[in-house]
Amino acid sequence: MCYWGITMPFKNHPTQESSLPTLETGRLILRPFDLSDAERVRTLAGDPKIAATTQNVPHPYQEGMAETWIASHPALFESGEAVNLAVVLKVTGELIGAIGFVACKRHRRAELGYWIGVPFWGQGYCTEAAKAVIQYGFEGLGYHKINSCHIAGNPASGRVMEKSGLTREGVLVDEVFKDGAFHTVMTYGIIRVAESVCH
Repeated sequence: MCYWGITMPFKNHPTQESSLPTLETGRLILRPFDLSDAERVRTLAGDPKIAATTQNVPHPYQEGMAETWIASHPALFESGEAVNLAVVLKVTGELIGAIGFVACKRHRRAELGYWIGVPFWGQGYCTEAAKAVIQYGFEGLGYHKINSCHIAGNPASGRVMEKSGLTREGVLVDEVFKDGAFHTVMTYGIIRVAESVCH
């Protein structure tokens, strides 16, 4: 996804060079997770609709999983392996989802992943968050390419990618084995060029 046309440029406010960023859009704050977010994560990510539309979110989402996941974030960021941010409504401070990257440092690329809680679907939050995160990936982290993919049975995620500027690159037949069945995956990508990071 390359997300151009952002109405408000991202703001990066790290407390130190190795700190996870905080990004701001018109309606959202994308911030580092805190352990106090764990129960909210478990509630939202524990919805079976989230597991059904993602490759890696488990169901049931058991006690302790969110805490373990959140505690891993600083070290993953410092090593350059991953970025994980909470998607939070600016007006209320309510956490509504997660977004981030898993990086392949050798090839200067990263894979974008995200989920938004079911009560907040269909309101454009995912695309808005993705635009800011992609801009940060290109400008802040120096990625050359950003990939993303979705299970073929989740076309809504594909629409988010397309609205965000990703180009569909291919179809991987029976790429993912989940819940006792093989699933075909649709792949998307964007390469950083001067025109891709608009202001």
